Amino acid sequence: MTKAWIQAFRLRTLPLALACIGMAGFLAAAAGKFNWLLFALCCLTTIFLQILSNLANDYGDSVNGADHAGRQGPQRAVQSGAIAASQMRNAVVLFAFLSLLCGLSLLWTAFGTDWKALFLFLALGLLSIAAAVGYTVGKKPYGYIGLGDLSVLIFFGLVGVMGSYYLFTQQVTWNEALPALSCGLFSIAVLNVNNIRDIESDKAAGKFSIPVRIGKEKAIGYHWFLLAMGLFSSVAYTLINYTSPWQFLFLAVTPLLIRNGIAVSQRPAHQLDPYLKQMALSALIFVILFGLGLLINV
Repeated sequence: MTKAWIQAFRLRTLPLALACIGMAGFLAAAAGKFNWLLFALCCLTTIFLQILSNLANDYGDSVNGADHAGRQGPQRAVQSGAIAASQMRNAVVLFAFLSLLCGLSLLWTAFGTDWKALFLFLALGLLSIAAAVGYTVGKKPYGYIGLGDLSVLIFFGLVGVMGSYYLFTQQVTWNEALPALSCGLFSIAVLNVNNIRDIESDKAAGKFSIPVRIGKEKAIGYHWFLLAMGLFSSVAYTLINYTSPWQFLFLAVTPLLIRNGIAVSQRPAHQLDPYLKQMALSALIFVILFGLGLLINV
């Protein structure tokens, strides 16, 4: 049973979840505003939210029929019978509570009695929890109508990076939106690999992801667009804030992105699963290189 729960947590998705927090931390450190306690609480809250999302996805897709015997990806816990649907539902409630509790600790540490900021970010936190659950759970899950990519851009990009950056610095500008977009676009690329892999099973279940809507060939072109625009956003940020060639260190991740794009373009659906992990790790490596390039100049 323990092994089934660990598999349901989908730990391989955590590097992607932590990438946006890492980006915010590096930007804050470059601004001289980094705080280890805030960073740790940000990471813990994000981990709980990501696990919540994974458990809710397992439960929702099994209940709604997207996880079935014809699906190309790994077998899910509820689908396989390793975990009962009622147990998974209880776990979703537990991790929603843990996310909220940890998030409240984070906000109190960041804002204290600044009630206006605290309640604003509490609203964002509750929205994040609702987004994590509502992707596949409920009568009208938004992931089933093709809005998953937009949600990922918002929560793994703009809110994840710029919101976390504000927790460190108590200020944010549109300047930070460019690296935030990079994180969001690379996160969508991970989701896109998943959705291309599952086109046939999603179509059969009535889950109209973007690849289901536009077809595999256009979804491959969309994937290259995500990879290119993710790099372009950070190149634009670096040119605007240029002080040293070291700031372009993140471009060293380009071969990994090209490898991912080629795999998505050429490999059949049943061989794409390893490239979800590869893309998630590539996004994390990108953030680390981007951050090192920033800090070398500090």
